[in-house]
Amino acid sequence: MAIKIITDSTSYIPTEYIEKYGISVVSLNVYMDDKSTRELDIDNKFFYEEMNSLNEIPKSSQPIPDEMLNTFENIVENGDSIIGIFLSSSMSGTFSSANLIKNMILENYPQADITIIDSKTNCMQMGFAVIEAAAASIEGNSKDDIVNVINNVLNNSRFLFSPDTLDYLKKGGRIGSASALLGNILQIKPILTVNDGTTSIFTKVRTRKKAIDTIINSVFDDIEKNGLGDVIVHHINCENEGLKLAKRLEEKLHIPVKIQSIGPVIGLHVGPGSIGIAYYTK
Repeated sequence: MAIKIITDSTSYIPTEYIEKYGISVVSLNVYMDDKSTRELDIDNKFFYEEMNSLNEIPKSSQPIPDEMLNTFENIVENGDSIIGIFLSSSMSGTFSSANLIKNMILENYPQADITIIDSKTNCMQMGFAVIEAAAASIEGNSKDDIVNVINNVLNNSRFLFSPDTLDYLKKGGRIGSASALLGNILQIKPILTVNDGTTSIFTKVRTRKKAIDTIINSVFDDIEKNGLGDVIVHHINCENEGLKLAKRLEEKLHIPVKIQSIGPVIGLHVGPGSIGIAYYTK
């Protein structure tokens, strides 16, 4: 009996890791042009081009119950255990839905072993925990040991990012309207993070360049104190800027640094042009 790892599409884990570790991913959905589409079925570049032409920002929704149910059931029927790591419960009902599906599975498979974890974050801050959990499972670690690995990564990780505009966060209710208004009037460029499941302000600076410099310096300071586990650059439809940021990290850390586009579900709340770094320390 193996322990299989499940997550959702807002982890934005690079495909090579999903394939290497056999990670199962359930997809959140995007409602746009009177049509609901799985996030995993949308090309990111196409989505952001379309979003710019719309009068209203698209909406996101949690995974379709049948998709999550089938994913869980296929694993349980094979006699394997499940550890599910999902998007912050303060940002989505996905975690709650996973628990409902767990209870449905247990009605038909009373002996099933299913553990559901609220990552209290998103993107690769969550993704790193998923990857390390899957690697620990392949190495034959126990469920308790894998859960400890997950908590250790989550407790020692951070996602720092700077949106190009606060309009999307304001419209989506993801940050206080007063903070959004202040930033737009004074041309303040906030650096945001995810703190205890919600988006919060890490600090505020005056320019885009200063924001990126501050993010880099904060990451380096943390790594120098605590050692690097892994790091990735996230961007929302600004790949060239993401490549430049990754190169700056590589010059300092002397390791390859991947970049990963953030998909529609998180992107529609934060907005195109956003850029940041997700990482965890040892």
